[in-house]
Amino acid sequence: MVVQNELVAKAEDVVDQVIRKSKHILPTVARLCLIATFLEDGLRMWFQWSEQREYMNMSWGCGVFLATLFVFVNLVGQLGGCVMVLIRYKVSIACGVLFSIVVLQTLAYSILWDLQFLLRNLALIGALLLVLAEGRGEAKSLFAGVPNMGENKPKNYLQLTGRILLAFMFFTIIRFEFNPLQLVIDLLGSVLMVMVTIGYKTKLSALILVILLNLLNFTYNSWWDIPEYKPLRDFLKYDFFQTLSVIGGLLMIVYLGPGDVSMDERKKRF
Repeated sequence: MVVQNELVAKAEDVVDQVIRKSKHILPTVARLCLIATFLEDGLRMWFQWSEQREYMNMSWGCGVFLATLFVFVNLVGQLGGCVMVLIRYKVSIACGVLFSIVVLQTLAYSILWDLQFLLRNLALIGALLLVLAEGRGEAKSLFAGVPNMGENKPKNYLQLTGRILLAFMFFTIIRFEFNPLQLVIDLLGSVLMVMVTIGYKTKLSALILVILLNLLNFTYNSWWDIPEYKPLRDFLKYDFFQTLSVIGGLLMIVYLGPGDVSMDERKKRF
């Protein structure tokens, strides 16, 4: 147990050093990963304008005008929101726009009735909440120079809700296969996700999850290996960029930490 604790402590020291050395680029990388799925989908609306419009018209029988409006809103909302998040301009509005796009697509594509897609969209919302949390400054104390004692409650609850929603992503990639390697991945990923959710060894757990999800993403969702005419390419591409967005959310956790509503903070106080 003592050896195990020493190894964990050393690993946390390494993570802290990595964060300190990359603190100027880490939030930018996190935001880039996070907007990946919105950017890809917005560009798809641009390059497949006619196909997307016809699909919506055929699926809902809503007419050309409403189908065109749907594609236009998705295109402008997603690309505009991505730019605003990247340059950190009115981030709360940008996240609100992207959140609205997620809700709109959930209803338009009947994702509400598909558990896997629904859980992934919830994880995406969790990532957006973490961007909102990053955009909020520390709460100001009533007295100059006096710490605020964790009174920035909105930011803390945004971080907590973001962590909880991110956990839904991992539920969608658990594979119930009698394969030793897959069982190890499922068990390790589940334990790490629980640790991130409750805020225990948060930065270390989130960073390990980033590495694990990247490995799984490039292994299972290699859409670039599939010919363009096969429908599987679009499914894998969708999964790849959504997973990349969740990785961005986890990187934001690595950068921000868990917030006051976490076991890590409770340990500091007691």
